[in-house]
Amino acid sequence: MKTTFRVLYMIGFLVSVHKNGNAENSLPINNTPPGNINSLIPVPLSLQIDTGYFSLSASTPIYVDPGTKEALTFGVYLEQKLMPATGFYLNVSTLPIQPTAHCIILTKTGADSSLGEEGYTLIIKSDRVTITALNSTGIFYGIQTLRQLLPALIESSAHQSGPWEIPDLTIRDKPRFAWRGLMIDVARHFFAVKDIKHIIDEMAYYKLNRLHLHLTDDQGWRIAINSWPDLTSIGGSTQTIGGSGGYYSQEQYADIVEYAQSRNIMIVPEIDMPGHTNAALASYSDLNEDSKARLPYTGMDVGFSSLAINKEISYAFVDSVVRELTSITPGPFIHLGGDEAHTLSDSDYVKFIQRVQSIVQSYHKQLIGWEEIAKATLLPSSIIQLWNTGVKQSAIEHGAKIIMSPASKTYLDMKYNSQTSLGQDWAGFITVKDAYDWDPAKLFDTLPEKSILGIEAPLWTETITSISEIEFMIFPRLPGIAEIGWSPQEDRHWDEYSERLAEQGQRLTLMGINFYKSNQVNWK
Repeated sequence: MKTTFRVLYMIGFLVSVHKNGNAENSLPINNTPPGNINSLIPVPLSLQIDTGYFSLSASTPIYVDPGTKEALTFGVYLEQKLMPATGFYLNVSTLPIQPTAHCIILTKTGADSSLGEEGYTLIIKSDRVTITALNSTGIFYGIQTLRQLLPALIESSAHQSGPWEIPDLTIRDKPRFAWRGLMIDVARHFFAVKDIKHIIDEMAYYKLNRLHLHLTDDQGWRIAINSWPDLTSIGGSTQTIGGSGGYYSQEQYADIVEYAQSRNIMIVPEIDMPGHTNAALASYSDLNEDSKARLPYTGMDVGFSSLAINKEISYAFVDSVVRELTSITPGPFIHLGGDEAHTLSDSDYVKFIQRVQSIVQSYHKQLIGWEEIAKATLLPSSIIQLWNTGVKQSAIEHGAKIIMSPASKTYLDMKYNSQTSLGQDWAGFITVKDAYDWDPAKLFDTLPEKSILGIEAPLWTETITSISEIEFMIFPRLPGIAEIGWSPQEDRHWDEYSERLAEQGQRLTLMGINFYKSNQVNWK
């Protein structure tokens, strides 16, 4: 029997709530156990509560399946997440035939295949916590749920006294959509590897699984292409509103990819073209129709640049970029932009898209492009990312898969309101409620849910210059985006969600996240 979170919230409310009526004040930290069921984001598919509690102690072992490095890695990951606040150095070892009492078990044995590749079962009893999944992805997501079920102080970096109690319950969980993403524009302003890893950890907490890196634009080229070195020496030297720019070496990019994989997040690289290419046009004169190098650009206008689509060198350039990027990108996707190519006729634009998608396919990758690519005849594997006005009906009828990123709902660089100091407002203000209270399957009448691959929230960085500013713009809207991507639509209700988000405020504070304290939420 399915238990809704509207009921669960009231149960949690009765055992532990401390309201703070002024949303803009600093947030008090409350460690009253065990009312943590009312803070889970995303809301799970089903949750049943039993009587009793599991209490984590210094003698609680973590058992994992034998024989795989991945299983041991996730066991150690859980131990490291629990250690700072608890002070417990929990023993991680392979699962014995007869596990000791009072343990945590991470296992694939007995997994429910109906929950799919990302689903998991979490069973908590007074003497045992068991996370079961078909593969390590589901186990990792079960670990995130377990973290959120513990008292908020578990996220503290300093030792706390506890107790570390979790109510006995059973959760069966799986995502609604396969694609649950965040996009960070590192082209307008560049962000270091450590900043990207920081974002990856924050994404993982909410079961997001795609990080789309917008690596190139008019203002900067951020990934080394060894066969075209001036892309970074010239094109990577600038950024919006001035500054020294920067770029990732291929080794640094590979490090980001590997770190993301350890958090079950796939890196999706984007090289924007044929427009948004001034950084490349400034680096190599031959990529221009007139063979004259453009000046570096640090402004905020769009739509003025284009590769020379009638010159063969442009396609040799695309081939080189895709080839080198493919060699360091294990995921199946290469994003080639395709938006706002205002200087090209539709016929020239279509010719370019159809040729470059064949280049991508020749390297055994799938093309992703912004919604404008639907003007072309797309390969069955190509994916459209909706951002503005929708997608042509003919593309939907031909089976195109859609990533939903409507600017008026998901663009996290939009201001929260007229008083927000950071961000832009060309797509309108997006409050915390606006970002959460919509259904991807209902936004466009002509777009059936079966066509929707998932949801992604972009953060463009024309006005964003630091990791603290990134956090301010994505939190607390990103948890809502994550829940849209993960949870069943019928289980999502703003009034109830806002209460769970209020409980998350303590955790965000303890994680050191610089989040916007919206007055739409009664922060705890």
